[in-house]
Amino acid sequence: MVSSTFSDRVHKKLVLFDVDETLTPARQTVSAEMVQVLAALRKKMVIGFVGGSDLVKILEQLSLGGRNAIDDFDYAFAENGLTAFKMGKRLESQSFIKFIGEDKYKTLVNFILHYIADMDIPIKRGTFVEFRNGMVNVSPIGRNATIEERKAFAAYDEKHGLRAAFVKVLREKFADYGLTFSIGGQISFDVFPHGWDKTYALKHVEDEGFEEIHFFGDKTYKGGNDYEIYSDPRTIGHAVSGPADTIRALRELFLD
Repeated sequence: MVSSTFSDRVHKKLVLFDVDETLTPARQTVSAEMVQVLAALRKKMVIGFVGGSDLVKILEQLSLGGRNAIDDFDYAFAENGLTAFKMGKRLESQSFIKFIGEDKYKTLVNFILHYIADMDIPIKRGTFVEFRNGMVNVSPIGRNATIEERKAFAAYDEKHGLRAAFVKVLREKFADYGLTFSIGGQISFDVFPHGWDKTYALKHVEDEGFEEIHFFGDKTYKGGNDYEIYSDPRTIGHAVSGPADTIRALRELFLD
C-alpha cells in the first residue's frame, strides 16, 4: 500500500527520470513545455529525478522562472540518490571519500590526471576531475568546456571511443578498489563504489509500496549510467533519445 504522503495521486505509480538528454538537453535548462507535462503527470502519479550530477547543477537545469525544482518533484535524487529529498525534506546520504579512503583516492586521481595529460584530443579546458559527495566525475576535455565544445567532443568521442578506452584502463588498473566506472552525458564518466549507481535511489522508495516504478533515460546501454536502473527488475525501463522523445512517450503512456 502506498504511503499516505501520496494518497492524492490517481495511480500508485512512481515515474523517475534521468536529467541530461531526458528532461533537458545536456547541461541546459528545462523547457516550459517539459515543466507543464511533468506538472500534469504529477497530478496522476508520483514523480522524481535521478541525476548523476551534484544537486546544484541539477537544480540549475530543472528550475525554471525562479522556481526551486525540488518543489516540483516528489523525489529529488542527485549523485544517483546519494543526495536525496522526499517532498522537500532531505534524506540520509553517503560519502565517497569515507568509502575509499584518502590514500586510495590520491592514487586514483593521480593516475587519472596523468592519463588525461597524455591524451591527444583537439582541445582541453579545465576541471578534469570533479569531487562530489558520492562519486568522482572525470572529463577528458574538462567540465569548463562551452556547450559547443561539449558537442564537438561528444562527436569526436563517439568516433574514437576515448571515454570507453579510458574506462577500460581504469577498470583493469583499479580492479581491487570496488569501483564502478560509468559513462554518462556528453563529456565525462562517473566513478563510484559498486552498487552506488542509479539503483541506489531505489533504496529510498522500496518501502513506499508503489505498484509500478517507471524509469526514463537515454544512456540505457551497458556501460551507460542509466543501464543499471533501466534494466533493474524493480523498474519498467523506457529508453529515450532526448527531451522531445520523453514528452512524446509520457503523453502516449500516461497523459493522452
